[in-house]
Amino acid sequence: MTPTMPIAARILAVEGDSLLARELQTHLQRRGHCVTLSAGNNGLLLAEHGNFDLILLAILGTDGLGMLEQLRRRSHVPVLLMSALGDEQHRIAGFSLGADDYLPKPFSITELCVRVTAILRRVAYERKTSLPSESGELVFDETNTDVSLADSPAGLTASEYRVLELLWQHLNEVLSKPFLYQQALRRGYARHDRSLDMHISHIRRKLQAIGYRAARLETVWGQGYMLVGLQEPLSESV
Repeated sequence: MTPTMPIAARILAVEGDSLLARELQTHLQRRGHCVTLSAGNNGLLLAEHGNFDLILLAILGTDGLGMLEQLRRRSHVPVLLMSALGDEQHRIAGFSLGADDYLPKPFSITELCVRVTAILRRVAYERKTSLPSESGELVFDETNTDVSLADSPAGLTASEYRVLELLWQHLNEVLSKPFLYQQALRRGYARHDRSLDMHISHIRRKLQAIGYRAARLETVWGQGYMLVGLQEPLSESV
């Protein structure tokens, strides 16, 4: 699959810290993006009525999450949350309300730019036609939510297909469990919920059953899962 690279994007940064806001604007504009700055409720109005590709939303306590909740009722524009509240509870709350990513403060501008690029790449990919697409020899069929190799279908469920598709879009990147739950399974992550682990196990087994060995689904302990593209096919013993 040929990577879909993001183009210059229209970004709204809702950040009350004027110094940080200017720094964000400077670095993102150097990368070719058009960045609009705002703060507070005015940012919500701009987000609702403007034409943006991505929103960077700084949150303070529950007020910012309330703004995200209001925004999600009216818009599907990707949102990257920025917050000093970086504990697991607040991150899960952000993802559950529809955030596409969550960046705890303080953060490096370099990391922010990398995350922005990753979101824009994913959005560009999702905007492509949903006709069956070929990834090497593995064919992704969006209509039937399944993949096949040499006309042999894997027999994925819809949930398994979404998990594999998301991992493929982020090939060689570690995706956290909260992110996979929110983006692929479309619900919040809970520690006792083992359904994602079960889906991963089924995907591995079904890909092996059709003989697909050009990529490997790896568990990254304490972090999440990663689909690793291999230079050489896996041996039969793996």
